[in-house]
Amino acid sequence: MRDSDDLFAQLARSRFRSRFRLGARELNYLERRGLDTVLDHAETFVAERLAPAQPKNDGRQTPMRNHPVFIAQHATATCCRSCLEKWHRLPKNTALNAAQQSYVVGVIRRWLERQR
Repeated sequence: MRDSDDLFAQLARSRFRSRFRLGARELNYLERRGLDTVLDHAETFVAERLAPAQPKNDGRQTPMRNHPVFIAQHATATCCRSCLEKWHRLPKNTALNAAQQSYVVGVIRRWLERQR
């Protein structure tokens, strides 16, 4: 796991990662539902789609739109196990433990808070 300040500085330098922003639809969803509810969704998505050692459809399991968490995952490189390994130093083929899952949700939280 990485220091979040270092991570966000590097993400800001990535042309691909830095282009992500919440659209009006996702911002509206975040405001209507609230950050706590959206982060509950993030916890579920991380547990089901990223935490297993070999997630189903790894590399294609995170849509690019329709939910604030999905956008945040692409912006923060928490979208698949390859990105988690490359950007966050979380090894592939090993299930994420509770602390690692909490770290991923924390990264998503920080990005979402900056979008509001």
